[in-house]
Amino acid sequence: MPRYALKIEYHGAPFAGWQLQRDHPSVQGAIEDALARLEPGPHRIAAAGRTDAGVHALGQVAHCDMARDWEPFRLASALNHHLKPAPVAIVGAAAVDADWHARFSAIERQYLFRLLMRRAPATLDRGRVWQVAHRLDAGAMQAAADLLIGRHDFTTFRSSICQSASPVKTLDELRVEEAEGVSGPEIRFHVRARSFLHNQVRSFVGTLERVGAGAWSPRDVRAALDARDRAACGPVCPPQGLYLARVGYPADPFAAQG
Repeated sequence: MPRYALKIEYHGAPFAGWQLQRDHPSVQGAIEDALARLEPGPHRIAAAGRTDAGVHALGQVAHCDMARDWEPFRLASALNHHLKPAPVAIVGAAAVDADWHARFSAIERQYLFRLLMRRAPATLDRGRVWQVAHRLDAGAMQAAADLLIGRHDFTTFRSSICQSASPVKTLDELRVEEAEGVSGPEIRFHVRARSFLHNQVRSFVGTLERVGAGAWSPRDVRAALDARDRAACGPVCPPQGLYLARVGYPADPFAAQG
């Protein structure tokens, strides 16, 4: 059976998350339904990561097995036709080896979190940013973020329902950037690691926001990390500002598409 990698963009608001659910709409379900319109029979796709309800993607990657050979461009176009009007788009498709796996072949995941600093309600960015009414100190947040980079026991920043076998992870990047967005000044968090714990990024951002607001110091963040206790974590921020931005592989299956 030919196997294809799919690069996927989606707006997470209408979905209960990536993973297929019996009674709720999911991104996985929408794509599998579209695949069934191209070739009959049940389809099961595997993704690089399972995003939660309300979380978006700029570069989620999944793979699917098809009964016949498809030209990748035509496969993407056909899927996009059948995905309408769901806010899901196949932005790239590529033929891959039969043993290539969207999750297990990945060596890196990158997330983007957008935090809008504006008092007036967001309109154009509604559902796509976390909004706070006060300004934040990006420098203080970066000083605290630097303490989280590296290999640590991240129990404090791990959801109580996380299914990972170990809380020990290596965080390669946690960069805090102040930028001007469409709706106003933003703080953007760029987070990169091989893999993440459940709610780890949202726990980081919610905690760092408290530093930016002056309620916490970088030293408090270090103490929270060292506590290895979920109760020591700051508030977990809402999901709507979070994007799965990119998944890295030893060889990029989509490289030939530019």
